[in-house]
Amino acid sequence: MDEQLRIILIIIISVSIFGLLVFVFVRNYMRKKINFLIEKDKKKSK
Repeated sequence: MDEQLRIILIIIISVSIFGLLVFVFVRNYMRKKINFLIEKDKKKSK
């Protein structure tokens, strides 16, 4: 039983860390893309 619990906890922690990394990567990508589009729009309106 302890071995199963340990494996389950390792899987949950691994998936959580992977999800967090993907979230941070996507958030930073979207922030850069939005800032780029805002700057492009500002230049176009001038």
